[in-house]
Amino acid sequence: MSGKLSNKTCKAASAEGKAKKLSDGGGMFLHITPKGGKYWRLKYRFNKKEKLLALGVYPRVTLKEARIKREAAKKLLDQGIDPSEQQRREKLQQQIVYENSFENVAREWHKQKIHTWKPDHAANIMKRLEANLFPDLGKRPINSILPQELLAVIRKVEKCGSITLAHRMMQSANQIYRFGISPGVA
Repeated sequence: MSGKLSNKTCKAASAEGKAKKLSDGGGMFLHITPKGGKYWRLKYRFNKKEKLLALGVYPRVTLKEARIKREAAKKLLDQGIDPSEQQRREKLQQQIVYENSFENVAREWHKQKIHTWKPDHAANIMKRLEANLFPDLGKRPINSILPQELLAVIRKVEKCGSITLAHRMMQSANQIYRFGISPGVA
């Protein structure tokens, strides 16, 4: 099938025994597997080599979204950038951000220190982190958290009347940051 696809065509398409491709033009097609999987792909050339870029899984990535991704990839090609390499770099960057999140660094710090603490103390520290710091700061890259942001989270604990807890949270946060400095993430 050639020409532009429609949502109706994508939804109704099936492979019936062998893989099938439905073209949308501009090198983009919907690859349908015999087991019923539907995958958006973009065939393109870079440095005289034919390449294939994964654009997503249908219907999670709609026809409209796949077309937007195709155009973005074409713009990269116009700039002399390989879209597959760009996609790989972005995934790697997301992985680095995830690994260097406040929560991951804190859990790694906790794992390094746990053998020096009594079990109930170690459990209390993790509970405090999970209840007070992770909800606001956990998913963020540790090196992007400003001191004022950390202080604001600690102040929320203080406002609840838990001055001692706020002090302990600040101590833990300071240790987590010191721990994160050595590998260069904080």
